Amino acid sequence: MTAALSQVFTVGTMLEAAEAQFEAAQLAYGHGTDNAFDDACVLLREAMILPYDANLTDELWDSAVPNSAATVFNGFVQRRITERVPAPYITGKAYVQGIGLYTDPAVIVPRSLLGEVLFAGSLDSWLAAEPRSVLDLCTGSGAIAIQAAIAFEQAEVDGVDIEPSAIALAKRNIVLNEVGKQVNIHQGDLYTPITGKRYDIILSNPPYVNADSMAALPAEFRTEPTLALAGGVDGMDIIRRIINGAALHLNPQGLLVIEIGHEAAYFEAAYPTLRFTYLPVNAGDDLVVLIEGKDLPV
Repeated sequence: MTAALSQVFTVGTMLEAAEAQFEAAQLAYGHGTDNAFDDACVLLREAMILPYDANLTDELWDSAVPNSAATVFNGFVQRRITERVPAPYITGKAYVQGIGLYTDPAVIVPRSLLGEVLFAGSLDSWLAAEPRSVLDLCTGSGAIAIQAAIAFEQAEVDGVDIEPSAIALAKRNIVLNEVGKQVNIHQGDLYTPITGKRYDIILSNPPYVNADSMAALPAEFRTEPTLALAGGVDGMDIIRRIINGAALHLNPQGLLVIEIGHEAAYFEAAYPTLRFTYLPVNAGDDLVVLIEGKDLPV
């Protein structure tokens, strides 16, 4: 942050100055925001200790920023530019569907599209009854497991991840969101820790980025754990394992829902005869796949 910016003390002028610097630095976005201005808002709210949804462009626009908060914000902006880390890694917080979560560089920033699927009622017409058991594979921060517990209040939710650091963070987020009576976290490789259990819904936002896309990722995404992003040459390595093992872990009339991101062409090439449905979300119509249990390979 330049010395000049540190002398600016209103919300509006600080945001505009930071936005200009972010744009000049050609930062990349996609960790909860998609533009320089919104990224600056995330950092200023944290610096001013404001709620995540505080409207900075309306009644607060002309408000004075205390010197202490301006100093913190200046540091945030400098880190964002020089280290090219996502804003949630700087604040240590992320918000998905209005749910607050701790985050750190040991785990990818929570941003899955599956939260939208859960809270928009996209699964309602597919469910024979209110789900009582949900599995979240590759749970990471625990975000999807926590959202499933909130969306389905009667469900017992298991989250699984192979990384000890993810397990620790997920447990912190379960406590933070007070869903410990519903959600249990297990360490292990996909279905290994829950052998013999069956579920009404299996959810997963697995590593699915194909090798060419991994090589072209902007710096901000390369600060995230490679293990949580890379899905092999066609992005389907983990997805294949999830689909191939799902039949043993779904109840009759169960559903498998997988986020595949922008890998629809690779998914369709990998499964040319599999019956599935794309669940539209705001970001696109072919980013999330739903497979009924009866259509899974056995």
